[in-house]
Amino acid sequence: MRYQRTAAFLQDDWAAVVNGLTLRWSSGAVEGQVTRIKLIKRRSYGRASFSRLRTLVLAQPP
Repeated sequence: MRYQRTAAFLQDDWAAVVNGLTLRWSSGAVEGQVTRIKLIKRRSYGRASFSRLRTLVLAQPP
């Protein structure tokens, strides 16, 4: 049952599946930055103001 739902999902969005496997474009770099910012945000939750969070995000190398 679970595999049937997965197969149905892939068939519904077949163009995106093909593009993801064949095109050289990727959003991987952007997703990596988003993950890094979320990690910094989680680490400083409740302790840092927005200006401090901004400093932390800009100070760390990508």
